[in-house]
Amino acid sequence: MADVHTPAQRSFNMSRVRSKDTKPELIVRKFLYAHGFRYKLHDKALPGKPDVVLPKYKTIIFVHGCFFHGHDNCRYFVVPKTRTEWWLDKINSNKKRDAENEAELVANGWKIITIFECALKPKNREETLRKLLIANQLTYRI
Repeated sequence: MADVHTPAQRSFNMSRVRSKDTKPELIVRKFLYAHGFRYKLHDKALPGKPDVVLPKYKTIIFVHGCFFHGHDNCRYFVVPKTRTEWWLDKINSNKKRDAENEAELVANGWKIITIFECALKPKNREETLRKLLIANQLTYRI
């Protein structure tokens, strides 16, 4: 099935997709800062350039978009009807890269917290952020 948008419109749409300073990421950062946590952002020296790094706690927080990171059983992850094979390849390679980065970080002694954007929607936000304060497991997915 062909793309429903012109190449110019598709290019414009994709140019609006951000990898840094997304709304879910800003929600997490503002919450952490308000609760006294200080952090580094997008540390290029670490695998996967984590969204938030809490060096004092040796903890990393990834804030993932449900679509681009293929959040399983999530209503916000819907496989596109156009260019399906290309999108599935892209999303599966993102998931594989995420797993490799997490494995390397855990091997280096980091705690990993992964928060998907659906957990930060208004009806889930308060509970998700509360869990974030008590998340002391090695790997934690919200």
